Amino acid sequence: MTNDTSLDKKELFGHPIGLFILFLTEMWERFSFYGMKALLIYYLVKYHLFSDEAGNFIVGGYAAMVYALPVVGGYLADKYLGFRKAVIFGGVLLVLGHLGLAYEGHQAFLAENGEVVQDKFALQAFFFSLSLIILGVGFLKANISSIVGALYEKEDIRRDSGFTIFYMGINLGSFVATLLCGWLGENYGWGYGFGAAGIGMILGLITFIYGQKYLMGKAEPKNPEILKKKVFAGISVEWLIYILSIASLFIIAQMVQRHTVVDWMLRITGAIALLMIIFYSIKEEKIIRERLLALTVLIIFSVVFWALFEQAYTSMNLYADRVLDRDFFGWTIPGPWFLSLNALFIILFAPVVASLWVKLGKYNPNTPVKFAFAIILVGLGFGMLVIGANVTADGAKIAMIWLVLAYFLHTMGELCLSPVGLSSVTKLAPQKIVGFMMGVWFLATASSEFIAAVLANLAKIDTEGGQVTDVTLALTSYTDLFSKLFWVGLIFGGVLLVLSPLLKKLMHGIK
Repeated sequence: MTNDTSLDKKELFGHPIGLFILFLTEMWERFSFYGMKALLIYYLVKYHLFSDEAGNFIVGGYAAMVYALPVVGGYLADKYLGFRKAVIFGGVLLVLGHLGLAYEGHQAFLAENGEVVQDKFALQAFFFSLSLIILGVGFLKANISSIVGALYEKEDIRRDSGFTIFYMGINLGSFVATLLCGWLGENYGWGYGFGAAGIGMILGLITFIYGQKYLMGKAEPKNPEILKKKVFAGISVEWLIYILSIASLFIIAQMVQRHTVVDWMLRITGAIALLMIIFYSIKEEKIIRERLLALTVLIIFSVVFWALFEQAYTSMNLYADRVLDRDFFGWTIPGPWFLSLNALFIILFAPVVASLWVKLGKYNPNTPVKFAFAIILVGLGFGMLVIGANVTADGAKIAMIWLVLAYFLHTMGELCLSPVGLSSVTKLAPQKIVGFMMGVWFLATASSEFIAAVLANLAKIDTEGGQVTDVTLALTSYTDLFSKLFWVGLIFGGVLLVLSPLLKKLMHGIK
């Protein structure tokens, strides 16, 4: 790829055109990802008749690996492939994985002895398709975010705004996917919902390939000659990376079925990542070392936020289906549709927040303060669900407004943390390890996804054929969980607020 400098100066709405190519690519990739994820827990507990506990662990293990693999994908892109090749390879894997999920097999059923009979072949095809998605996201997710950061200079005041616009693309895809795929899955069959998600990923891949010329040459390999070097049986470094990655799919497919393996993988990779950060810091000057320390602390607190926030796809998703009064003038709103509230609120309020950060100027809160606000807000969201349960008559279902308020507060917290977090990685990390640190950011998210599954299982419900038999008992169980999460949010958010002046000092002028 050559860098056409005449394209570098072109802008759209005050931002590089490349931002909007990445916006559209991420929009379609997230359409496929969130469309599938919205259906996943329902598909497991209603179609394959997994228990709540098993279903939560599969969702948690899958989501954890989705966010853990970018550590490897970011490293390979930094050192060998470059961002463009990594994103395209990841996109191809994602297309295959999402289309593979369209195969349902036979629905599970209860035998006369009460044993659940499942279609074993369909389940293995399902887990292999998940492994394709996990590996695909590993190569795409961290690297496409890194390209966004590369389009701006470090001190460019448009940087946070650019990441927030990029984040809108994620949520536009999520909003449409949750409604469309959720409706197709619930009314026409799970395969139709998953298939629609696959078509979205095809559109995302086409968009990225078409728009490569607008990336200002920022996504190319640092040393293309290394990729051509022959290392084994005439195979180049580049093709060896692809071959070994494909071979790893069979390992990933087995791991996602075993949550204890995923647990230990996260512990080990987290320890290795921390040691690598320490080793790198030792060799650098004081300012770089302290900025990395501040970034590491922020990443650790992000785990708390995402562990609470990601209840949306397990406990809160099942909560909507089981104990929420979803009647709307005689029409029952599909359970997955409530997940679209998060994306809708981001679409509505992301431009407001993006302009607010710019207009506040020197009064713009620093990143640690924004993180603290985020954790407090997500805790308050669970507080809404607790209030809703307390004002609801015994035996009745919860009014929808309480879940709407919870998602609103969670979304406001997300806008304080997620786009700002992505931006802080690109600002605080040294340029030569930006891809790796972006991977560490997603590794922390991976840990929180697994923790989220563990937390969700505090409210696991016994079902018959995938259906709850005692709504009152289910509501009590969910309310007890959400009450605990309310206090976790307030306490950890308060601690970070106290630490924010120290972290600001360690960031040496970067907000």
